[in-house]
Amino acid sequence: MAKIKMKKKSTSTDMTAMCDVAFLLLTFFILTATAKVPEALPVDTPSSTVQTKLPDSDLAIISIGKGKDGKSKVFFDLKGRELRKQTLEGMGAKLGVAFSEDDKAKFALMDDFGVPLANLKQIIDMKASDRSKANQPGIPIDSLNNQLKEWLLVSRRAAIDLDDKELQIAIKGDAKEDYPQIKKIMDILQDQKINTFNLVTGMRGKDF
Repeated sequence: MAKIKMKKKSTSTDMTAMCDVAFLLLTFFILTATAKVPEALPVDTPSSTVQTKLPDSDLAIISIGKGKDGKSKVFFDLKGRELRKQTLEGMGAKLGVAFSEDDKAKFALMDDFGVPLANLKQIIDMKASDRSKANQPGIPIDSLNNQLKEWLLVSRRAAIDLDDKELQIAIKGDAKEDYPQIKKIMDILQDQKINTFNLVTGMRGKDF
């Protein structure tokens, strides 16, 4: 008996719907992505298999590392625009440095900084790209001029005034930083009865 031959039909798939989905996803990722701003003080944090998620507001980050000149420096950062504005206003009133409303608005959008308060206005007036290149000397932490202590005191009061919350503290230290410098920061926290703080680390893959 002769075999019946089936007619071969060309197969085609309509990819219109797939292309639409791909372009929608691409558009979504482009619109929601944010460019990473270069850090004024790059810090190579110690590796860890466990990371603690830090809050987006009511947080102070103290960064410790070596600058381009090889010297150990301390930088300070606050999360929360209103917190930053009120803290700057309080620091200006306490140390006798005047800041305009425009200065406060620009400072609210900044990231970390590392200069004495008297020189902060110069950093505020810079563009974001120029701030990361500027040779900032670090925030003074000497016994005669401990401005980091003042920043912590004023920002903690501002957090309570604004949100009735205790300001959380995080230390971001370079993995190669000398221990005495880290201990200085811890001593400043201890003097203010701050016994709980976070240590920022980098994610390390597990060994199999």
